[in-house]
Amino acid sequence: MTAEMSALRRFLHWGPITAISIIKCITLTTLYMNSMWWPPNESFGAFAHQALFLLLSMLATFNYVMATISGPGLLPKRWEPENPKDKEFLQYCKECEGYKAPRSHHCRKCNRCVKKMDHHCPWINHCVGWQNHAYFSYFLLFSILGSLHGSVVLSFAFYRGIYRYYYLTHGLAHLASVQFTVASIIMCILGMGLAIGVVIGLSMLLYIQLKTIVINQTGIEIWIVEKALYRRYRAESTDDAFVYPYDLGWRENLRQVFNEECQKRGDGIEWAVAKGCDQYTLTREQLAQKQEKRARTRIYKCTAPVSGRWLPIHSQGWRVCISAPCTDEPRIRLQPEDIIKVTRFRRHWLFGERVLSELEQQQKQQRKGYIRGWFPRRCVVALSESQEDDASETTKNSKSATGNGNGHSHGHSKQQQQQQRNGHSKKYM
Repeated sequence: MTAEMSALRRFLHWGPITAISIIKCITLTTLYMNSMWWPPNESFGAFAHQALFLLLSMLATFNYVMATISGPGLLPKRWEPENPKDKEFLQYCKECEGYKAPRSHHCRKCNRCVKKMDHHCPWINHCVGWQNHAYFSYFLLFSILGSLHGSVVLSFAFYRGIYRYYYLTHGLAHLASVQFTVASIIMCILGMGLAIGVVIGLSMLLYIQLKTIVINQTGIEIWIVEKALYRRYRAESTDDAFVYPYDLGWRENLRQVFNEECQKRGDGIEWAVAKGCDQYTLTREQLAQKQEKRARTRIYKCTAPVSGRWLPIHSQGWRVCISAPCTDEPRIRLQPEDIIKVTRFRRHWLFGERVLSELEQQQKQQRKGYIRGWFPRRCVVALSESQEDDASETTKNSKSATGNGNGHSHGHSKQQQQQQRNGHSKKYM
C-alpha cells in the first residue's frame, strides 16, 4: 500500500499535472471539433479515423503513466558488489551510503542512485533510466503521432469554421458543418497551438533519445566519453585509447531497450560489454576523471554572506545575475569564514562544496540548504597554498575526531573509512 501511495503522489506535482492536462486538452478539443468536421457516424472511414486518434491518445497516456509509476530502477541503499575486491573500481555515494554500480548515478532531486540514469525529467517527476527508458520513448512517439493527427484535424476544422459563411452563400452547405462560438474558436486555437508545440518540442526530445539508444549511451555517459577523449588529447596519449564498453552495434543496442518486457534485460547492474572491455572499463575512467578533478580543486574562504538565491540582484547586482550559470544545479548558502572546495570556475560564479564545520560534524546536523553548488565569486577569496594546507589539515583533524567518537562500522574500521573519505580508497561523486 505504501508503494502504491508513493507512486500516486508522483502525479501530485506540477510536471505530471501539466503534461496530463496538455494531453487531455488536445484530445478533448480534437474530438469535439472532429465531431463537426468529420463525424464518426458518417462513414466507416470517419469511424476508423477517430478510432485511430483515440488509440494514439490512449497509448501515449498508458506509456506516460507506466514511465512515471515504474520509475528508472533505483539502486538499493548501501549497495556493494558481490566481490569485495571490486570496490576499488567503483565510486562511493555518501548520500546512499553505498557504492555506485556501473552506469549508476546519484540524482540529487530523487536523492537516490539511479540505474543507467539518463536524466531527471520534471514532466514525469522522476528520472529516465534502466527500467522506464522504453516507456518514456514510446510516450514521446505516440504523443508526437497523436498531436500531429490532432493538429491536422484542428487545422481543417478551423478552416471550415472560418469559411462557414462562404460555404452557405455559395451553395456548399454540406461543407458548412463546423459552427464556431466564442468558446469553441478559443478552444480550437489553443488546442492547435498546443498540438503543434508538442510535435515540435517532443520531436527534438525523441531524436535525442533515439540517438542515445542507438549508440547505447545515456546523456551523462556522453559527457563522460567526451571528457575521456579530451583527457587523452590533452595528454597526447595514444597508448591507452579509450573504448566505450557498452556499444554492441545498433541492432543489439535497440534490443536492450525495446524488448517484450518494455524494459532493459537483466538487473540494471551487470551489462554486456564490447570485446576487450569489462564491467569496470567505464568506472575506472570515471575514477581517473575524478582524480584529475580533485587535483584542480582550489580552496576558497567566504568573506560575505551568500543568500543561495538564483538571482541575487539585491545583494550581488545585475552583472552577476545576467552571467548566472544556465543550469538547474543548486545554489548554496554561505556565511563568513566558511571554507569551500571549488572545482569549476567562471568569471562571476564558482562551483564547489562547502566544508562542514566541526560543530556540524560533531552534532551530525548540517545547516539548511545544499552544501554543493554555485555561488558568486565576489563573496569569497582564494587561500594561498599554505592556507589551503592549514584548512585541509583542520578538516581532516575534525573528521578524525568525529570518527573516533562513533564506533559504528560497515565492514571496515572507522579509521579506514575516514581515510577513504579523504580520497585514499573511496572516490566520491
